[in-house]
Amino acid sequence: MKLRIFTEPQQGAGYRDLLAVAQRAEALGFDAFFRSDHYQKMGGHVSGLPGPSDAWITLAGLARETSTIRLGTLVNSATFRNPGVLAISVANVDEMSGGRVELGLGAGWYLDEHRSYGIPFPSLGERFERLEEQLAIVTGLWATPHGSTFDHEGKHYRLTGSPALPKPVQSPVPVIVGGGGPKKTPALAARYASEFNMPFQSRERFVEQCGRVRAACESIGRDPGTLEYSTALVVCVGSNEAEIARRAASIGREVAELRQNGVCGTPGEAVERLRDWSETGAGRIYLQVLDLADLDHLDLVATEVMPHV
Repeated sequence: MKLRIFTEPQQGAGYRDLLAVAQRAEALGFDAFFRSDHYQKMGGHVSGLPGPSDAWITLAGLARETSTIRLGTLVNSATFRNPGVLAISVANVDEMSGGRVELGLGAGWYLDEHRSYGIPFPSLGERFERLEEQLAIVTGLWATPHGSTFDHEGKHYRLTGSPALPKPVQSPVPVIVGGGGPKKTPALAARYASEFNMPFQSRERFVEQCGRVRAACESIGRDPGTLEYSTALVVCVGSNEAEIARRAASIGREVAELRQNGVCGTPGEAVERLRDWSETGAGRIYLQVLDLADLDHLDLVATEVMPHV
C-alpha cells in the first residue's frame, strides 16, 4: 500500500505552508503530495486566510522545489478551466517536474465558490457532460502524435486543427476519476482513468463502487486490473491519547468520529485500520492532513505507520 499526503489549502494555507509539507513528505518517503482544487474555504473553524490558491500554479512551484515525490490534484473541477488550457498547464508542470504529475478531474460541486468568484455553475447533468468532454479532450490532445492535429466536436467544446502541444513527459499522464455515482462515474473511470478514487466513505461503499467500476471496465473490454483503486481518509495519529485529542481539536473534529471514519488513534491502531483498507483492494490511501503546521505528525506516520503497511 502506498501512502499519499492530501492537503486542503483553501482552508487557510499559503504557498510556503504547502512547500514545507511537500518537502517534508518527500524527505520522509511518502509516495505523493496532492492538493484540492477549491477557491473558497469550507466550514467555520478557520478564516481562510491567506485565501485560495490556484492548484496548477502551486504545483508548478512545487515541481521546481521537489525532486522525487509525485504531485497532483484531488480533484480539479471541470467548471474552472477550459480543457485545452488545462491540458497545456498539466503538460507544462509535468515537464517542470521531470514527469511526476497526476491529474484528478471531477465535475465540480461547491456552489458557494462559484458564486463568490463569478464561475458559471450549470446543472449536475451538464457538469457531467462537460467532464466527459474534458476527459476526452485532455487525453486526446496528449495522445495525438507529433505532426498530427486534434479535432473535437462536442456539445460544449469544439476544437479544430489543434497542434495538440505541448506534450507531457509522461505518456500517458495518470488520470484519476472518482466519486460515488452508480453509472456515469464508473463508465468514465473505465474509459479514461488510470486510477479510481472513492474518498471519505465506508469500506462497504468503497467495495461496492469499485465493483461497479470493474464491471464497467469489463463491459468495454478493459482489464479491471489495469486501474489503481484508492480512497482518501482524514489522518489523526498520536503517540498517546492526549496527543490524539490535541490533534483532533486542532482540526475541529472529535476523536470518536475520526476513529470511526478516518485513520485515527495510536500508530498501532492506524496500521490496523490501513490493513483493513488494504483488504478491500485499495492500493493507495490519500491521508488528508488538515493541520499543515504540524510536521511532526508526518514524521510520526512515516516512522511508526508507513513501514508496516
